[in-house]
Amino acid sequence: MSIPVEVVGVRIEMPSNQPIVLLKEVGGIRYLPIWVGAVEASAIAFAQQGLVPVRPLTHDLFNSVLQTLGSSVERVEITDLIDGVFYADLHLAGGTTVSARPSDALALALRAQAPISASDSLFSKAGIEIPDQSEDEVEKFREFLDQINPDDFAP
Repeated sequence: MSIPVEVVGVRIEMPSNQPIVLLKEVGGIRYLPIWVGAVEASAIAFAQQGLVPVRPLTHDLFNSVLQTLGSSVERVEITDLIDGVFYADLHLAGGTTVSARPSDALALALRAQAPISASDSLFSKAGIEIPDQSEDEVEKFREFLDQINPDDFAP
């Protein structure tokens, strides 16, 4: 089963300075932190903020190529976490599915304004529940993010 998610934002995990993209279950209380590279984190943050570079970044270029070829990203699904590595699928128009890194898939989905989802099994493996959205709870979550690292999710 696939659960709709939204990109909450990009943060830097301390003390390693590793970027994290935070996904939130739409209408739910679960969050999914995904570690990404610095370049991809910037691409995701740019797309979230609506910034359009003077020259296309890789994800902008790929989206343009798809459109030029008469295709598009229909949706993105973050599918699994295996040995500390997250996996994703790009679902393209016409029924084609392409495996992708979640960071690239998220950056592309934001540019294509395509829906993003995560598998229920992934939420079971790596999801974090935050039942109350009060400022105090959000701050506790931020503190939690500052204390964890990717190895915490390795089986």
